[in-house]
Amino acid sequence: MSDAGETGGEDADDRGIKAGVERSSGDPRVLFAMNAVLSALLASTVVWGLDLLGAAAYTLRNVATLTLIVFAVTYAAVLR
Repeated sequence: MSDAGETGGEDADDRGIKAGVERSSGDPRVLFAMNAVLSALLASTVVWGLDLLGAAAYTLRNVATLTLIVFAVTYAAVLR
């Protein structure tokens, strides 16, 4: 059985998150919301860990700053 039938004859380089997002008929606001929530969870966990180590304070400002950084990097890496 050939992989070409399962992928529609596409090359392996054409199959990826970016290609999937570009062909998706879904609402991109859902993707942005998921990215924001997951970025906030990751940022909160990282800042909590840094606070536990004494490297940074667990404050809303630190969590929000890291959330924005993670969100921007994820957006730039995956969607652009």
